[in-house]
Amino acid sequence: MSKSTSISSFSSEKLKSMLHDMMLIRKFEETLKKLYQQGKIHGTMHLCIGQEATAVGACVPLTKEDKITSTHRGHGHSIAKGTDVKKMMAELLGKESGYCKGKGGSMHIADLDVGNLGANGIVAAGLPLGTGAALTSKMKDLGYVVLCFFGDGATNEGAFHEALNLASVWDLPVIFFCENNLYGMSGSVKEMTNIENIADRGAAYGIPGVIVDGNNIIEVVESTTKAVERARSGKGPTLIEAKTYRWEGHSRSDARKYRTRDEEKEWKKQRDPISLFKERLIAENVLTEEEFNELDKKVQTQMDEAIEFAENSQDPSLETLTTDIYA
Repeated sequence: MSKSTSISSFSSEKLKSMLHDMMLIRKFEETLKKLYQQGKIHGTMHLCIGQEATAVGACVPLTKEDKITSTHRGHGHSIAKGTDVKKMMAELLGKESGYCKGKGGSMHIADLDVGNLGANGIVAAGLPLGTGAALTSKMKDLGYVVLCFFGDGATNEGAFHEALNLASVWDLPVIFFCENNLYGMSGSVKEMTNIENIADRGAAYGIPGVIVDGNNIIEVVESTTKAVERARSGKGPTLIEAKTYRWEGHSRSDARKYRTRDEEKEWKKQRDPISLFKERLIAENVLTEEEFNELDKKVQTQMDEAIEFAENSQDPSLETLTTDIYA
């Protein structure tokens, strides 16, 4: 992790809170993987292990009133925005106490009370939704900004270009946050995009395009803070490209044949965002090894409580089979 970015503007409590949220996301995802292997979670999941710094770092500058739109790989975004892990776990286990009453599963978690407008199973679908929410904020003078998460694969969809163009033309208060984890569902982003940086596409729409190290949480926070301030002051959108890496496959059925195990080991060993942040905080006398261990115990307790809550919750009754659906 580069030491050029200062942490002095953050309190020690805030820095530890950021580390806690990253650890909570990691623990949540690892727990889901185990539950899936035990047959307790059905369907599929898209885990964000390795990308914890992008989710937490991007949400740090946001207020509770600010909004986010998420993706199919959205558990980290939800946790970073303050969504309840107990209700998230219940949803993934198909329980009535879940956010969608057990009917939505992994890709449909939303919590309007904390500004989480929801995950989405359609690639790039969050971009027009986020742009629409930003238009609402501007037209009604509501003052909130919208941060729209999406992956590198979404940038080749028409919705990406339409959203950026409209947001630019109308100076909408939206931040387009691309988590470029270097791979789509079945291949490298280099095979699918003939430019060096996705952020370069911002120039086509007359908006700033910013590249950040997505595994350096402080860098993510500082870049997103500038974009949020720009949006809130009426100057319009920013495109941020955070370069990161997903440790797991695209989904639970992905054998990851498009990349080597040596590459994965190198990212885990050298670029783990949690280890990098932990080491930096210890080096700068913000955190001790004992405090880190206490944080680890805390997030494990949160997971144990989430599992207990979910497993003790009721399954949806047959009488509700046709409620809360469109057809």
